[in-house]
Amino acid sequence: MTVTQKTILRYPSLSVASAFEKEQALIHRVEQGELNEALLLWQPDAQTLVLPAGQKWPQTPELRRALSSLGWQVQSRRTGGAPVPQLPGMINVSYLTVWPANTPYHIQTAYQYFCTILQSFFHQLGITTTVGDTPGSYCDGDYNLNIAGKKVVGTAQRILHLGAGADAGETKQTVMLAQACLLIDADCQHIVAPVSLCNQLCGHPERIEAEVHTPLSAHLDQRPTTEQLFQLLTQAFVARPPLVVGKA
Repeated sequence: MTVTQKTILRYPSLSVASAFEKEQALIHRVEQGELNEALLLWQPDAQTLVLPAGQKWPQTPELRRALSSLGWQVQSRRTGGAPVPQLPGMINVSYLTVWPANTPYHIQTAYQYFCTILQSFFHQLGITTTVGDTPGSYCDGDYNLNIAGKKVVGTAQRILHLGAGADAGETKQTVMLAQACLLIDADCQHIVAPVSLCNQLCGHPERIEAEVHTPLSAHLDQRPTTEQLFQLLTQAFVARPPLVVGKA
């Protein structure tokens, strides 16, 4: 039997819950040794605020009612972080790859590598991006992609350790799951409203500012179709540079 080592999945309209299920299925296939690399591209089919796991962001009936009144669904995810709005007009990337064997994992190297691939996507569109934090943005981090200082992409990362059994001689395999959410064509005032409401109801003082975000469409004369954007993202990952691991 021939084992498929790589796969690319693209969904122009998908619920957040289904996307998480498909991502988990890819992780399982990596764990089973069926894949060593996978790329999942998807666009949400409905307005959904994604809340991280844990006690910091409780999904109270009050919060659900308040978000519903604004037209937003609620979905939880297994990892931490901060609330992230999802809606049509955003594209999400999940990239799974097996880390080089017998090579220490460095989170900075992993993030920089992922961001370099994403930057090449924007380069294909003639747009220059920088990597760094964006004060005032939702789910801010050190590895956002920014256009002229405004956030256009947020990134996240998880590490999976496979083959970590009890036998001392068993080799542990590290798998990187890198995720990105790209603002393609969305009203920034609209997308920060549910995050600000969530912060307020959950007792968090962080102020989210719409003006520090920017959609890709604001920097193009004509917005490409979702399929064209998927193709450009796929090309960026297919043509990615080799992963060179050194000291962080």
